[in-house]
Amino acid sequence: MKKIVSLVIVTLLLFSVLVGCSQQASNTGAKEQSTVEKVLSKKKLVVGTAPGYLPFEMKDKQGNFIGYDIDLGKAIGASLKVDVEFKQYSFSALIPALQTGEIDILIAGMTIRGDRALAVSFSNPYYATGQVLMLPAKDTTTTSWQDLDVAGKKIAASQGTTGALLAKQLFKNAIVVDFDDFPTAAMALTQGQADGIIYDEPGVRIYEVMQKESVRGIYELISAENLGIAVKHNDFSTVQWLNSFLQAYIDSPDELASRDMWFNSKDWMDNVDSN
Repeated sequence: MKKIVSLVIVTLLLFSVLVGCSQQASNTGAKEQSTVEKVLSKKKLVVGTAPGYLPFEMKDKQGNFIGYDIDLGKAIGASLKVDVEFKQYSFSALIPALQTGEIDILIAGMTIRGDRALAVSFSNPYYATGQVLMLPAKDTTTTSWQDLDVAGKKIAASQGTTGALLAKQLFKNAIVVDFDDFPTAAMALTQGQADGIIYDEPGVRIYEVMQKESVRGIYELISAENLGIAVKHNDFSTVQWLNSFLQAYIDSPDELASRDMWFNSKDWMDNVDSN
């Protein structure tokens, strides 16, 4: 009889352990909230961006975030019916900020690339662009990037950008020098510290309009690429939502008005903070 009681007790103990382990496994295996679910829960979307990439993200003289990407972030917030907060980072600090949860999504004219897709997940493209060469206005003889690939020439690059990566792949003889952002690299160019910059075509076009006496662009595309919204790696629910949003937003009246404002108008240029 004692043996039977002992066997029952042992069986019950084993059952309790198995149930506990099963519950623990169930809890640890619980599905993590997607970014879009978290945003809806807290009723706030935090967008990381890097002002200085005209006309996508900038600050005006009153300190407000403005630009095509800013309009995109606001439209996403409006679609979700949540408040939107923009946080400023250097371009190279954006992906770490996304990975650590400081921001919910990243909208900063970021090119969709395979190496970046190992760290974050991208939406479908929302804008197609490419890299071009910008020169000092006083350089009237250079016609292509190959003309600058000689010993002694310096190429300025905005650290962490596709233009910087491309410059380091292209130039075998010239020296590529990294700067914190495009405005700093452009200033180095105008001050005679560099002979050229590889950068996104829209940004170069706008900068030339604003600094027409200082720089000139060569607009034959060196490479073509697509810009995407970045979210945490493998957050497929949020990617799917963003893709559905972009399907409705691109070419909508709001998007067309934003595109016209930032790419076809010059009215906003005098109010951009150049610091």
